[in-house]
Amino acid sequence: MVLLLTERDVKSLLTMEIALEAVEAVDGLGVTGVELFALAGGAVLVNELAPRPHNSGHWTMDACVTSQFEQFVRAVCGLPLGSTARHSEALMKNLIGDDVKAWREILSDADAKLHLYGKAEARPGRKMGHVTRLKPVR
Repeated sequence: MVLLLTERDVKSLLTMEIALEAVEAVDGLGVTGVELFALAGGAVLVNELAPRPHNSGHWTMDACVTSQFEQFVRAVCGLPLGSTARHSEALMKNLIGDDVKAWREILSDADAKLHLYGKAEARPGRKMGHVTRLKPVR
């Protein structure tokens, strides 16, 4: 068998390998979110290991048949896992500090899904919520 990979495929595989090695290095078990930063020149930096569903996957709440949160509960409860298929392309943006003040403007976009975290005070650098913009998968 011959497998043809694009440059993007190779980068994805290498990134997955880095993530797996990071989790194995700390004897990780179960669900672990791995946050990576791509640096100039192609280097990859492991920024965070989160032993839980990670906020970088919040887009799954709006764009997938089964979100990472529902899938986690299904797995923990021994229930059948749901489909993780995407029904929409998703672009997620965190709302940091005063970004949250644009909530009315965000809601004027019919393809935007707004999630506010209920924090009373917006401060610089504080994550107040996120917005996911959707486009159907074709």
